[in-house]
Amino acid sequence: MDLNSTEVAPRVVLSLPILFRKTYGRRDENGLLKNISLTGALLESTNQNYMPNDKLIFQMHVSGRERNINAKIIWKGTNGYGVQFLPFNKADVQLIDDLIYFVNVKKESKKDLLSSIFKKVS
Repeated sequence: MDLNSTEVAPRVVLSLPILFRKTYGRRDENGLLKNISLTGALLESTNQNYMPNDKLIFQMHVSGRERNINAKIIWKGTNGYGVQFLPFNKADVQLIDDLIYFVNVKKESKKDLLSSIFKKVS
């Protein structure tokens, strides 16, 4: 997938606490990623002072790796923001891809566990 296209990437639902700040900002804020794709995410935040085109930096932690991922607010809603990732290099994209992978693996593990429980109960 071309990360510069306007094509909407498949979203993965999650509930991931995250620290972020406005580019060149000094104060981190708490937010919650509610869904994510390779191209962007839904950021839930109590701070309603951001506007479309504001640039943010997300502190992402995946499997012992930490990266600051740049993003831009695309739209503003009542409970949060749609953000587009602005990856600096392939390592940024890889970290986002790994996060999506781990979320999907965790969901599949839960499905398998529930399925085995239901088989034993029935």
